[in-house]
Amino acid sequence: MAPEISLGSQQIGTRLRASCVYASVCLHNDHAFITDSIQNKEDTFQEFHHIHGTNVRLDPTGTQATRVESFANGVCFSREPLSPGEIFLVEIEEKELGWCGHLRIGLTARDPLTFEMVPEYSLPDLMDLGDSWVFAITRNHNRVVEEEAVAPQGEGAGDGGLAGGHRLGDGREEGGRRLPRLGGGDVEEEAINPKPKTFFTDSHLHIEKVKIPMDKLVGRSRPGRFSHILDDLYKTNALPPTARRSRIGVLYVPKGQGLADMHVVINGEDMGASAKGIPMLQPLYAVVDVYSATKQVRIVQVEYGFSSLQTLCRKCIQKNIVHRMALDWLELPERLKHYCKYE
Repeated sequence: MAPEISLGSQQIGTRLRASCVYASVCLHNDHAFITDSIQNKEDTFQEFHHIHGTNVRLDPTGTQATRVESFANGVCFSREPLSPGEIFLVEIEEKELGWCGHLRIGLTARDPLTFEMVPEYSLPDLMDLGDSWVFAITRNHNRVVEEEAVAPQGEGAGDGGLAGGHRLGDGREEGGRRLPRLGGGDVEEEAINPKPKTFFTDSHLHIEKVKIPMDKLVGRSRPGRFSHILDDLYKTNALPPTARRSRIGVLYVPKGQGLADMHVVINGEDMGASAKGIPMLQPLYAVVDVYSATKQVRIVQVEYGFSSLQTLCRKCIQKNIVHRMALDWLELPERLKHYCKYE
């Protein structure tokens, strides 16, 4: 078998044509679940609600929210309630030094029009009002740990253990490979926080029965002169959750009996069910708190139709290289290289 990175432009072109035809057939035959409500809202343009925190300024399109003062009063809402499986995705555009804390995101069953005054904070103020579920994004450790993943059945519940769907905040070693298990012993870190895929070549993110196109979900950094000697995280072009250009989204997945789970997606990875048993009787709006070190965010419009030919071609190229910096070794036009690097 020829080395993966030794493909010439002619060989890449041949694979592109074959792969694109095959991918198109597979996509049309894929019966993965997409809710009718999402299909009916494919052309919907998501915006922020005109009701928001006192320190928030929206741009004329209603898709960019900037906190102009202080570190609080940055709570925003989606203009329309979300449909089941519909993601509300934002990209961090600007940061502000000197503050501790980052973006917060979640859902609320409260119509923004009913607020006499928008709460100063999403946590705890908005949540204390009830019917709201908010998740604080941190630089590390955003993945939700299910109770059964870290404790044997029946252990930990009576000793202040984690309830299902709660986040594991303490006890994780920053650079270690093993984590403490409730009730004693260790659990492999990979079982809780698996390593990111090398180049996010999957076309869709699957959460339960919900299927979301991956193309818009992943925030990308810009490669530098010495990127080839940096760690694997940079080679995969993945970003820390709180960095500029990072993309963070929220959605809810129906679980039956009128209840749903809230999922947070960070740069194309599902962090798990951060809230469970959310009633679906009332419309659910997205909540974005432009808090502290996060100064400006912009909504990313997600298209739920079939992948474009450009996207399919990019996937084909990515599957035949070791990491994104290897694109520079291929005899391809510079614009195509930039597109494949998400630049």
